[in-house]
Amino acid sequence: MKNRDLRTNQRYEGRQGNRPSFVVLSSIVFCLLAIIAAGCAAPGNTNSVQTQADHQQMDDPNAIDDDFALLEEELVEEKIEVPDPLEPVNRIMFGLNDILYFWVAKPILQVYTGVMPEPARIGIRNFFSNASTPVRLVNCLLQGRNDGANTELRRFAINTTAGILGFGDPALDQHGLEPVKEDLGQTLAVYGLDNGFYIVWPFFGPSTARDSVGMAGDQFLNPLRYVDPREVSIGLSITKGVNAGSFQIGTYEELKDDAFEPYIAMRELYIQYRDKQIEE
Repeated sequence: MKNRDLRTNQRYEGRQGNRPSFVVLSSIVFCLLAIIAAGCAAPGNTNSVQTQADHQQMDDPNAIDDDFALLEEELVEEKIEVPDPLEPVNRIMFGLNDILYFWVAKPILQVYTGVMPEPARIGIRNFFSNASTPVRLVNCLLQGRNDGANTELRRFAINTTAGILGFGDPALDQHGLEPVKEDLGQTLAVYGLDNGFYIVWPFFGPSTARDSVGMAGDQFLNPLRYVDPREVSIGLSITKGVNAGSFQIGTYEELKDDAFEPYIAMRELYIQYRDKQIEE
C-alpha cells in the first residue's frame, strides 16, 4: 500500500514539475511562429514592415504610445482639470513605478529587444492586436459605431486568414483598414460618465476612476483571460506587455527629462491623451 502511494506521489510531482517547462516551450514555439509568420505575411516587402513599425497598434488603453509625443506639444493650449484627492498615495505609486521601470522593466525590455528581431516583435504585436478584436468590436457596437464594428470584423477576417492568425496585417498594408481604438473607458465617456478622480496604479500606471472600471470590464472580453491552463494565460499576458513595451523604450525618459514636475506632467498628458481619444 505504501509503495503504491509512493508511486502515485512521484507521478503527481512529475506532472507538477513539467508545468514550467511546458510554459517555456509554449513561449519558444510562439516566438518561432511569430518569426515565420512575419516572414510569410510580407515576403520581400521591407516597406510593409516599416509601415507596421510606424503604425504602432494600441495594446492597452493605459499604455504610453507615440500619440503622447504629439500631445506633449499641446499641453500649453488647454488644461483639463481632473480631481486628484489621492495625490499623496498617487505620488508614492508614481515613485514606485519609476523605480520598477528603471530597475526591472527597462533591463528586461532591452534584453528582449536585443534577442527578438523587430519583424518578430511586430508580428507578435499584430497577433495580440488581432486577438483583442472582441474588445474593440463590442465597444464599437455599444457606442453605435457600426462602421467601426464593420471595420474590425473585416480586419479580423483578413488578418486571421491572409495574415496567418493575425501575425501579419494585410488589412492595413493592402486594404488600408486601420484598427478602431475603442475601449470600455471611452464607451462610458460616450454615455456621459466623467473621469472621476485621477489614480496611479502600481505596474499599470496613470488612470482615472472611469478608465479603471473600463479596464477591468474589458478583461472579460479579452480572449487571453480564458486560455487554459492558467500558466499559459499568464505567460501570454506577460509576453504581450513586454512586447508592447519594447517599442516604447526611451519614451518615459524623454517625458521625465523634459518635465519640470514629472508627476504633474504625466497626469496632464494622460488626461489629454484620453480626452483626445474620446473626441475621435
